Amino acid sequence: MNSTTVSAELGLRLVVPDRTTVPLLAGLSYTAEDPYAIRMAFHVGNDEPVEWIFARELLTVGIVRRVGDGDVQVWPARSDGERTLNISLTSPFGQALFEVPLAPLTEFLHRTYELVPAGRETDFMDLDEELTNMLWSS
Repeated sequence: MNSTTVSAELGLRLVVPDRTTVPLLAGLSYTAEDPYAIRMAFHVGNDEPVEWIFARELLTVGIVRRVGDGDVQVWPARSDGERTLNISLTSPFGQALFEVPLAPLTEFLHRTYELVPAGRETDFMDLDEELTNMLWSS
């Protein structure tokens, strides 16, 4: 880890249809070079991790109220007396609901805001390079 990156491993639970849970491990990563995004790699079995990219603000707001449209929805909850964050993901391959313990997630988010304060994300981006990348791929 360097001074422009924050990472953590997080134990979470996959909620299966009968409402039981399956423990999983997820790797979280954040970099100042991509200051709006948090990458979460879900380790599911022996296969390569399944990676989703979340808006940092989506996870932050989801701690206090339901947020998100479409494929990603996030909201606060309680599970066995523990404060959690529910993350619902939908893709063409199916839907998954995860329960994320709130304390380690908020610790990770806090570290990302220490690295790149809210509202200062553009200070860490090369806007010309981003525009070139978007236009080049079109």
